[in-house]
Amino acid sequence: MVGCTSIGAAFLVAAMSVWQLMGMPAGERQLLQELWTWMAVGSFKVDIAFLIDQLSAVMILVVTGVGFLIHVYSTGYMHDDESYWRYFAYLNMFVFFMTLLVLGANYLVMFVGWEGVGLASYLLIGFWYQGNENADAGKKAFIVNRIGDFGFVLGMFLMFLTFGSLSYLDVFPKAAEMFHEGSLALNAPVVVAMCLLLFVGATGKSAQIPLYVWLPDAMAGPTPVSALIHAATMVTAGVYMVARTNVLYTLAPTASLVVALIAAATALFAATIGILQNDIKKVLAYSTVSQLGYMFIGVGVTAYWAGIFHLMTHAFFKACLFLCSGSVIHAMGGDQDMRHMGGLAKKMPITYATMLIATLAIAGIPPFAGFFSKDEILWKAFTYPYYPVMGKVIWFMGTLGAGITAFYMFRLIHLTFHGEFRGTQEQAHHLHESPWVMTVPLVILAFLSVTGGWLGISPLIGHMLGHVPNLLEHFLDPVFESSNEIIAKVAVAPHYSHAFEWGLMTLSVAVAAVGIALASWIYVKRFPELPRKLAETYAMHYKLVYNKYFVDEIYFLIFVYPIYYFSIFLWKVVDAFMIDGICVNGPAWLAQRGSYAVGRLQNGYIQTYGAFLLMGVVGILWYFVGIR
Repeated sequence: MVGCTSIGAAFLVAAMSVWQLMGMPAGERQLLQELWTWMAVGSFKVDIAFLIDQLSAVMILVVTGVGFLIHVYSTGYMHDDESYWRYFAYLNMFVFFMTLLVLGANYLVMFVGWEGVGLASYLLIGFWYQGNENADAGKKAFIVNRIGDFGFVLGMFLMFLTFGSLSYLDVFPKAAEMFHEGSLALNAPVVVAMCLLLFVGATGKSAQIPLYVWLPDAMAGPTPVSALIHAATMVTAGVYMVARTNVLYTLAPTASLVVALIAAATALFAATIGILQNDIKKVLAYSTVSQLGYMFIGVGVTAYWAGIFHLMTHAFFKACLFLCSGSVIHAMGGDQDMRHMGGLAKKMPITYATMLIATLAIAGIPPFAGFFSKDEILWKAFTYPYYPVMGKVIWFMGTLGAGITAFYMFRLIHLTFHGEFRGTQEQAHHLHESPWVMTVPLVILAFLSVTGGWLGISPLIGHMLGHVPNLLEHFLDPVFESSNEIIAKVAVAPHYSHAFEWGLMTLSVAVAAVGIALASWIYVKRFPELPRKLAETYAMHYKLVYNKYFVDEIYFLIFVYPIYYFSIFLWKVVDAFMIDGICVNGPAWLAQRGSYAVGRLQNGYIQTYGAFLLMGVVGILWYFVGIR
């Protein structure tokens, strides 16, 4: 009651704040609240301040709205857990820090929330800490994110040195003004370095190459945790940060290109890994990594609103997918291997229907939400104003990744819900639909997975439907106004006809349809013979993809083992032997043994003193006799 009510109340307050925001003129939609001065040193001043504008409004509604549904779902999923209270305490703490992250009016307040969600994710991923695997997954997430955060901190230092502030309302207008005055050049090295350092933090938090490795292991936590952290909130923090920093990234086209290229590589790379995963949550984990790539493609090609659009739609359909997988795992008695499932559609009709809707959304099939947001990103990549040729490359990688996404997601659907049940008799006996407290959030999220995309309908489709406006883009326009002015001044986006745009849109849907058809042919009509035959024929390729390209093993070989054994050397040789043994304990040992030896001489017995006196006399006499 406490956990769910607090998040529900937060959603109502967020909705009321957004309603207040909507009542203001479009160019003045900002609610700023400065609570107190955190630190003031010379001209540097940071306040504990919160800001709601169009961008943070979208984020806060997603975080609290989807977070509330996941809290409600958790009351059923975690009902029998012995640490029920601890789970909701951690979940509430996570949402608190995420709201702090998106509401902060400066980078330092954002960073407090940024670190807070890192701590909360460590606690939630390792929630079932009794097993070493779960505890290790929590530590892995925490450590990898600390690597990224090092870059984020350096980026803040550089920002302060360059602009003298960390406040959004100071930094962005000053940067734009310096550019228009000519005192800050396009692609100025300091701005490029600043943006790249901030993006290092984003690669950790939002699981991009090379710091994506923590997110698949994060599936060790309870399934609702995966839905909250890895679908709707924490992993999208990096995308929000880049969108919030849009003016600086627009002034640094090189940094933006790096963001877009890494994002495209991540989207395609993670999608290929998802093809052969058998753990239902691991499939969705690599899907999340891939979808985050699409969001970063959007913000990387300066289509910031499109990246946020996909962030929003992804929160709906990916939360639905994760919670549906939790419903399946709940029915399977904790078994997550899709090879043991099959035929669940008849036993779990609500879970099947909602998961199918969310799968169609992530596959990019119209009229589901994912189609609108993903297609907008691909179109913006194709018409990238700064680097048109590289934009075509990014579009191709994104389109190919979309086809692979459709393939592995429908592979999941077929292996889980179609065909004959492949589990044990005991599992078959206990198969049942989840209780209403779990299925109602699924239905709501499935509904949003259908309707959410219509908030950002492209002008091309909107014109065809009778001049339907793009509500989300118009709503977010004031946030990105300075960036749009800079782009209009320095670059010209390639112009293509409506027929060409329709052709690209049709092609992307056709690629997704091919992926769906191929998955259906292999895993329905030719299962299990064809998958087995393909695995045997292409054994080397199968092993490479099945083992996730051995990236974890390579990281262990290059980074983990050298650091581990070097730490052992520092511990046992430098610390224990040299510092403790020689420098600290060595002199103490010598003093102890020396004092013991001297103490044996000074024992208080007169016969001992007499014996030493006699020995001394004999020694002296012997010396003189020896000289003579």
